[in-house]
Amino acid sequence: MDFATLLQVLDSTIRLATPLLLACLAGLFSERAGIFDIGLEGKMLVAAFLSAAMAAITGSVWIGLFAGVFAALLFSAIHGLASITFRGNQLISGVALNFLAAGLTVLIAQSWFSQGGRTPSLIGGARFEPITLPFAEALQNVPILGPIYYELISGHTILVYVALLAVPATWYILFRTRFGLRLRAVGENPAAVDTAGISVVGLRYAAVAICGLLCGLAGAYLATGLSAGFVKDMTAGRGYIALAALIFAKWRPWYALMACLLFGFLEAIANRFQNIEILSIPIPVQLMQALPYILTVVILAGFVGKAIPPRAGGEPYVKER
Repeated sequence: MDFATLLQVLDSTIRLATPLLLACLAGLFSERAGIFDIGLEGKMLVAAFLSAAMAAITGSVWIGLFAGVFAALLFSAIHGLASITFRGNQLISGVALNFLAAGLTVLIAQSWFSQGGRTPSLIGGARFEPITLPFAEALQNVPILGPIYYELISGHTILVYVALLAVPATWYILFRTRFGLRLRAVGENPAAVDTAGISVVGLRYAAVAICGLLCGLAGAYLATGLSAGFVKDMTAGRGYIALAALIFAKWRPWYALMACLLFGFLEAIANRFQNIEILSIPIPVQLMQALPYILTVVILAGFVGKAIPPRAGGEPYVKER
């Protein structure tokens, strides 16, 4: 692999890791507060559809972005209502949202656009365009550093940079603020938080809302940044991969970044090298495409027992009287 090819693969890695990273950070906030969220997939999917649909109708990607975030927040509110207020099973609630999103998006897309569950292709101002960072073109011909800055660091859409900045922001909020301390305490010992006079329900709803916001950004990026429209089941299991990355990262933001980049790298490799041979043995295209999902299974099999989740995770809190 020459230097130019390596840069192209790494560039694809960053773009493909972005929705995973946003979804992983979304799950991080939710699960740190004790709310397990299998519904990341559904939130991303409904956000991808509504963002693409509204961008296609209005011609504005920003209206599409806000619509996608609104859809994800609505699904988060449903999940919060089921798991926090009514103390239902969090896993079942999340799975139900995934099924609801999978059917609802295709049904509405077919009703609105009559294109087989798709939205029209987005062009111009209806999708996010790459941003050229300052001095990128001037430094393009500088050996080594120039191509890295021009091709790898510059040239991404705004949501890619938002996702990367969200990592230190998440670390700071969770580990350097009073809100973050209370949020983590709710996931470990909600009774102690309640005893201190802090609302457990309020903190958990706040975490679920942040989760919806980040899932909305992830879904909107899929449809209006990474792709140019919505297609059926376009999340393709990314919500579940984000959960696997979260377990692999042991619920820590910087580790989450590394885990998502690893998944993105495998997907970039699979897309780039679909017809390769190892020791003169051709590797099936399907095997290359399955690499991220194989890694998901390996991580879940090897790390679930070793990675310790928040102690109160998945358990509804019942206030003692």
